[in-house]
Amino acid sequence: MKDRDGYLATLEDARRCTACAGELPLGPRPVFQVAKSARILVAGQAPGRKVHASGIPFSDASGDRLRDWLGIDREVFYDARRVAIVPMGFCYPGTGKAGDLPPRPECAPLWRERLLAPLANLRLTLVIGQYALDYHLPKHASSVTAAVQGWREHWPAVVPLPHPSPRNNLWLRRNPWFEAQLLPALRVRVAEVLAGKG
Repeated sequence: MKDRDGYLATLEDARRCTACAGELPLGPRPVFQVAKSARILVAGQAPGRKVHASGIPFSDASGDRLRDWLGIDREVFYDARRVAIVPMGFCYPGTGKAGDLPPRPECAPLWRERLLAPLANLRLTLVIGQYALDYHLPKHASSVTAAVQGWREHWPAVVPLPHPSPRNNLWLRRNPWFEAQLLPALRVRVAEVLAGKG
């Protein structure tokens, strides 16, 4: 099929991007998945070391938890025609004192609009973590916790989420409403969107 508007070329350019090469401890390896037909967007932070090694988004414990939160299996999650996974930074940024460093600031201005604007079928955007919140919900509450607590404000098109990392186990224990209230509603919404409803 001919790519009339150059989107496939844009994807290839993004996959070959080396704009931050000098700042990346393991070198550039953009990791994302996207297709124009996607109905769900997972807007995360940046790949971790394991994802950098595999080249597959969320191919770690965080991904296992996220798929459980969404109520979908790997086959659905990794079908770019249904689920786009576009982090704020495409490459592993390195590790700091408190975990992975923030996404490289060059990435989103270079690629985000070019990759996301053509996704006319999006019905649900999952916004994970502070940097994705700042981009997708710039008027969000002052903290990730407050933004997630206010999830009904953006429902049903946008759902803010904490990061599914095992580092957030304490947060999940302190916020039992997340699993009791938000996740059941989210799983229903994900199923609806994937079925072409709403």
